[in-house]
Amino acid sequence: MRPVPRSITQSHLCWTIPSGSGHRQSQMKSRGIIAAAFAASVAAAALMWAVLTSGIATIEPRYVVRMDMPAREGRIGLPPVEGPADTSRPLVVIDAGHGGHDPGASGPAGEREKDLTLLLAGALRDALLADGRVRVAMTRAEDRFLVLEERGDIAHRLGADLFLSVHADAAQNDLAQGATVYTLSDEASDSVAEALAMRENRADQVNGVKLAGKGEAVSSILVDLARREMRGRSMRFGELVVREGDGRIRFHETPQREAAFVVLKSLDLPSALIEAGYISNTDDARAMADPAWRQTFAGVVARAIEIFLAEGQAGPGVAAP
Repeated sequence: MRPVPRSITQSHLCWTIPSGSGHRQSQMKSRGIIAAAFAASVAAAALMWAVLTSGIATIEPRYVVRMDMPAREGRIGLPPVEGPADTSRPLVVIDAGHGGHDPGASGPAGEREKDLTLLLAGALRDALLADGRVRVAMTRAEDRFLVLEERGDIAHRLGADLFLSVHADAAQNDLAQGATVYTLSDEASDSVAEALAMRENRADQVNGVKLAGKGEAVSSILVDLARREMRGRSMRFGELVVREGDGRIRFHETPQREAAFVVLKSLDLPSALIEAGYISNTDDARAMADPAWRQTFAGVVARAIEIFLAEGQAGPGVAAP
């Protein structure tokens, strides 16, 4: 029987580590192999980059997605003006938010903001026409998409006395509820207003591509003064909505806010954006879908509009009833 080698004991192997000059030569050889492999990788990457950037080779996508973007040439047609034939009567342009391929926010039962805003805007139009004191036009009376700048442009071209955009808010907290009136400001009044403005302003983008051109930057003392005056009047309108709705509709704990809404950027036109409620809240979504509630909402806002316009006609310093 052969003797068991000393390197094998108790069924396990004992490895012997080389020593001396032979071991050092082995280490140097290993390091040389690693360095050579690294250098080869860097050289290959550099060669590939040079080939691609020089145009010698190109990478063609396997799939190409093409989208027909809305035409930017020309201007959309103007909507009809309803109400008294007397053109000296004030004109209110009502804008139903979102529409077309832009559904806006969604509710717990599948409600879509674009549908509710159209119903709310229609109720407000009917309330104003029933009173017969003002003329009314709607930026959209059907499910269609409008670029944000087109909405305000309609009001300008019609010579409106007030522009009102109707929306339904949304929040991650489904307990948030109540109506809010927003007016224009370069700086948002709080983080909630800023987040809402950012979300609403993205309505002009499809996959990150802006659909509207940027307006020219205008800076002058007269323009700044006009902007301040219109913002002051817009805030006054918001105050009237809150006052007239007290006890009739539920408002958010902060009923008036300011934010940089693209749709409100009008230098010579009082304007506001009303969030009728939170579509993310079950009670608010149900209320906005209820014709009776919409009628109450429309009556409140119509009353505020009529008072606001009467104050403007009476002149500064003269309060309307």
